[in-house]
Amino acid sequence: MINEFKAFIMRGNVLDLAVAVVIGAAFTGIVTALVDNLITPLIGLIAGGVDFSSIGFSVGDAFFGIGNFVNAVINFLIVAFVVFMLVKAVNSVMPKKEAAPEAPKGPTAEELLAEIRDALKAR
Repeated sequence: MINEFKAFIMRGNVLDLAVAVVIGAAFTGIVTALVDNLITPLIGLIAGGVDFSSIGFSVGDAFFGIGNFVNAVINFLIVAFVVFMLVKAVNSVMPKKEAAPEAPKGPTAEELLAEIRDALKAR
């Protein structure tokens, strides 16, 4: 069982996933800083300092902060757009992969069997 676990952990897919998670966490910090420090203030300047966090309603003792949800959705859309633009920029810089040449087509099984039949008949 330990050997199976070791083989599982050492597979390329698991290691690639682990690296992707670590890099993704670091990248999230960069994108969050970009959104918080550059993009959100810019939108605040353009929109006149819109902040939805105070919008909500109360039912009994519970307060439903709809505005916080709206802020979270707006932040998500901003982050998603920034990530999209970064991925698009990286893809345009990366070299294009050339299509692999097609393997030459050989005779089909029926053609080979027909050749064998004809060779046997010729004997």
